[in-house]
Amino acid sequence: MEQFQTVISLSNQMELVSIKPDVYTCNILINCFSRLDRVDLGFSILGKILKLGFQPDLVTFNTLINGLCRDGKIGHAVDLFDKIVAMGHQPNVRTYNVIVNGLCKIEKLHVAMGLLKRMAEKGCKPDVVTYNAIIDGLCKCNQVDKAFELFKEIKSQGVLPNVVTHTSLIHGLCYSSNWKEALALFREMLDRNIAPSVVTFTILVDELCKDGMIIKAQSILSRMIQTGVEPDAVTYSSLIDGYGLHGQMHLARKVFDVMMRKGCNPNVHTYSILINWYCKKKCIYKAKQLLYEMSSIGLIPNHYTYSSLIYGFCYTKRPWEALKFFRDMCATGYLPDVVTYSTLVHGFCENGHLNIALSLFHEMKVTKLKPNIATYNIIIEGMCKAGSFKDVKQLLSGLFIDRLQPTVYNIYYNN
Repeated sequence: MEQFQTVISLSNQMELVSIKPDVYTCNILINCFSRLDRVDLGFSILGKILKLGFQPDLVTFNTLINGLCRDGKIGHAVDLFDKIVAMGHQPNVRTYNVIVNGLCKIEKLHVAMGLLKRMAEKGCKPDVVTYNAIIDGLCKCNQVDKAFELFKEIKSQGVLPNVVTHTSLIHGLCYSSNWKEALALFREMLDRNIAPSVVTFTILVDELCKDGMIIKAQSILSRMIQTGVEPDAVTYSSLIDGYGLHGQMHLARKVFDVMMRKGCNPNVHTYSILINWYCKKKCIYKAKQLLYEMSSIGLIPNHYTYSSLIYGFCYTKRPWEALKFFRDMCATGYLPDVVTYSTLVHGFCENGHLNIALSLFHEMKVTKLKPNIATYNIIIEGMCKAGSFKDVKQLLSGLFIDRLQPTVYNIYYNN
């Protein structure tokens, strides 16, 4: 159990009874602040260490570097790394791992690879955590071939790949639709007695569903349960989405019900996926039921939920109800995007409410959102259907103001 605030409170109590902290205590405090995403307060503890006459050790700097990386300040983390080297500190594998992981997350793979070579030059042997960060980074940048080369290289060096290594590679292969290699690697994991994690299984289920292989995804889920790994909300949500994609709403709902029976509580994302597919299938009543259900258990609809409902009501010729959800969405603090506005504009145009559609179109511009070519096409078609041909010419000038290229569709209506 991570009780960072409690630790900070205990530290304050120590000071109240005149118990001075040592470097070890201060390092714990820096870690607490870093884990609470307050690395700035971690640096104030560094100042305290110096003020008390102590010398910060490598653990101090490693913790600060990790805090900066967690905060997305990778450049500052690299600067601190260079400073501690200049001060005479010898970075250990933990120091390198934090920096390498941070660099890979911002896709600075060439710099990370450079650090890997530097480690070897300095006599600091990379471990599986170092290689995992780089392999994961390569896979996420669609460089799966390079990731596999590194995978083979580390095995020849005696470094044993673990579940994280295999999961990253499987994800990379699935993302590039290399199913034969992905499933072969999955079988290799099992042969080597490397137990797949819930993340490994979920990636396979999710990517198989996205690629339309719902039967194989169901088979992976069954294998997951057989091996004693319990599916989580993300796993079930992926399968629900897969069935929705195939129009099998009865099976999507069945998975949702199974999930509930097993005590795995659906989250906002799960509800939103099911609401989205019900809206696309014009099952608005069922979508609204789910909305009320999620609200009754304290789950707050997100941008995806509202956008799905807005689409559903417009699609079923109920734009006024869509507008209500649009206003609710704005009141909750979610900013509508061009697609949401365009959906509403289309809904009102299709139902003969051009004045409301135009009002929303102008409101969109006031909010600094630039209509795209699809938005213009919708409003131009609506104006032509209403016989407002003079206004169409005026609106077309807006295309050039917004630096959009008129399409054949626009020119046709203009003529």
